[in-house]
Amino acid sequence: MPDIIRLERDESLLEPDRFGDHPHPREMLFLAGHDEPEQALLEAYRSGKLHHAWLLCGLEGVGKATLAYRFARFIFAHPDPAHASVQNARDLAVGADHPVAGQVARQSYPDLAVIRRSLVKSGKSLSSDIAVDDVRDGLSILRVTAGAGGWRVVIVDAADDLNRASANALLKLLEEPPARVLFLLIAHRPGALLPTIRSRCRALRVAALETSEVSDVLKRLSDATPSLIADAAEQSEGSPRQALALLDPIHAALRRDMAKLLRSLPAQDHKATMLLVDKATGKPGQANFEIILAMLESHLRSTIHLGLSARKPAAVLAAQAELWDKLRRSARDVEAYNLDRRPLLLSIFSELADIERRA
Repeated sequence: MPDIIRLERDESLLEPDRFGDHPHPREMLFLAGHDEPEQALLEAYRSGKLHHAWLLCGLEGVGKATLAYRFARFIFAHPDPAHASVQNARDLAVGADHPVAGQVARQSYPDLAVIRRSLVKSGKSLSSDIAVDDVRDGLSILRVTAGAGGWRVVIVDAADDLNRASANALLKLLEEPPARVLFLLIAHRPGALLPTIRSRCRALRVAALETSEVSDVLKRLSDATPSLIADAAEQSEGSPRQALALLDPIHAALRRDMAKLLRSLPAQDHKATMLLVDKATGKPGQANFEIILAMLESHLRSTIHLGLSARKPAAVLAAQAELWDKLRRSARDVEAYNLDRRPLLLSIFSELADIERRA
């Protein structure tokens, strides 16, 4: 039985929640690790008292979206939580031969809405955030009755991308949800969400995977050698998404240069920084830009966690967290408005060095 529904993909189609040319989470029928959150969702569903909104929290790329689509498929395939198929289920698996699996993968299931960043008017790039119209369009499925009297599911990927207007539009439905509607909000940084949204969701932590679990994912998605897979899994911080990026041999030199710059902080090699930043310019530099952003985010995340353990000054930790937010927010603006990437990256490197001097 296949554990991935591999569909032909339109290479020109931009999807904010797909990584490279790898299968989208909605096409993944297997789940590596995450037994604990999976069982929590299964138990909540078969209790007959399923909370209407769940906040799936964890690092980017660890499998939160895969879990969300897995749960949605299970509910669509088994709409009665009291049925023996649910009561006796060991997990949330739905086979590839079930009609629901193909419909979800092809985005043709009528009772599933996915709220995410949309294309800008030119159609050549993605918007910097989830607009209020994106939320309204997604919630349009709630205006009609679910097929066969079943469930309707709304996946928000990622809730971090909501702006204030779109967050408030979603909040109205979270406050007074229709019957048999389930909201699954994916959040990489739940602390950045509106407190009112967090308070109306049941938080479920989706932890980083073990190295062996990341290796299992890579073996299914990549034809890299066992040694390369082992190295990528070891350096992935428990994120299959990050491990897949590490497997790309074309960008290996870039990652080495980037790691060297980060290790040298707070000292700055301005010439080396400019050479690296230049590699992220123009259309050919898009992939390099994404790798640099990912490594900057990983570095900031690690330094914040280490700073908390070492009880670094609160002002330093706050500055690091603010820079982390600025990095993601500004990167989206650069992407949406097709701006020059150099000023953003140079500014981030400069601020990062300044913060680490103070630390």
